[in-house]
Formats: sequence, C-alpha cells, structure tokens
Amino acid sequence: MRTIRSRTAAAATAVVLAGLSLTACESDSDAASGGQSAARPESGAPSQPGGGTGKADGEGSGSGSGSSSGQGASSGQGKGGGKTGGAGANQGAGSGSSGACTGANVKAVVSKVTRPINHLLLTITNTGSRACDAYSAPLLGFDDDQSVTRTMEDSKPQSVVTVAPGRSAYAAIQLSGEPGGDTHGRTAQRLTVHFAPRNGSGSVGTPAKLTLPAGTHKDDNAAVTYWQSSASDALTY
Repeated sequence: MRTIRSRTAAAATAVVLAGLSLTACESDSDAASGGQSAARPESGAPSQPGGGTGKADGEGSGSGSGSSSGQGASSGQGKGGGKTGGAGANQGAGSGSSGACTGANVKAVVSKVTRPINHLLLTITNTGSRACDAYSAPLLGFDDDQSVTRTMEDSKPQSVVTVAPGRSAYAAIQLSGEPGGDTHGRTAQRLTVHFAPRNGSGSVGTPAKLTLPAGTHKDDNAAVTYWQSSASDALTY
C-alpha cells in the first residue's frame, strides 16, 4: 500500500515538472518573439521626408523631397518664369540708319539727260559707313532764288528711300513746263540742294552746292520729284 502511494506521488511530481518545463519553453518562445517584433521597425523603418517640398518661383531654384535613407529624389524642376529680356540690339536700332541723308554723308551730282527733254537728274551717293534715309524730296534753290522749287506730288513713293553705304538715290528735275505766258525763263548756273528731315518740316544738316551743266535753262514751272530708288523711276515724271 505504501509502495502504491509512493508511485502515485512520483507520477504526480513528474506531471508537475513537465507542466513547469512546458510553461518555461512557451515563455522563452514569447520572449524571443517579442524581441524580434521590437527590432523590426529599426530594420524596415518607413521613409521619412528628407526635406521640405516647394515650388520654384521663376528664379530657377527648384527644390525636391528625399528619404532619410539618402535616396532623395531631388526634382530641381522649378517653374522658370524668368525671361531673357528685351528686344535684341539688332532691333533696337531699327533699319540701322544713321538718320537723314545730308551733304555731310552723301555726294551729290547733277547731270543732263537726253530723255525726257528739259530734265536733269540729281543723284546722291552715300559716302558714309551707315545707311541714311532720303526723306521726302530735295529742296532745290537755283542761283539766288528765294523759294524752293515745286515738288511733283504724284511722284511720292510708297516708302522712304533708305540709301546704303555706296548706294544712291535719285530725283528728276523738270526745268520748264508747257510753253506760253510769261514764265520768267532764264539761264541758271548754280544749284543748292537742301535735305528734308523725317518730320518734313524745314531742312536738316549741311546742304550740297553744285554747279549746273552749261546752258541750263529753267523757268517758273520747274519742279522736282521725290527721292526714288532708281534713276528710271525718277525719270518717268
């Protein structure tokens, strides 16, 4: 009887020891599992913004966002609103003209022509290094005339004649009109050429003073064309 009780006690003790052992193993397993859970956020932490995001406001300073792991995606894509400015130097000077043609930047020559009759051809050639503009018509004075010669209004070109260096502009001078009446015909020897400004009021610059071809005869009906870009255009009037 005593032997049976001893065996029963020993069996109960074994069961208790086995339960304690199992409980200890589960505790160790939970502890290990808990340690791994705590370590996981350190090895796989989510990316954090590495820098503020913003818009470049037109001065070319783009900004971007990047992660704390150093793999930043720097965009550098600012909205460049800056403009390189202004009209180019070539447009600022217009046509490149130095202003009105005058006796200071052109050479003037007057010559006889065979057709049409009673006409002279006035030619100015640009002797400067920049283009000049031959505005309106030449303002002519024969000898000591107190008024300028009449302008043929129907000869007005569509645009101002710009004379490049070495090139020429032309005007035809009609010496007399239809015969009849007292037109005060006379022989002239000198011709003074004044040049019109852009606004057409008065004259500008140095006049050209020329000697007329021998035997030049003119009367009160004398007239001159506007400046033309070719001699043939001038002599059609």
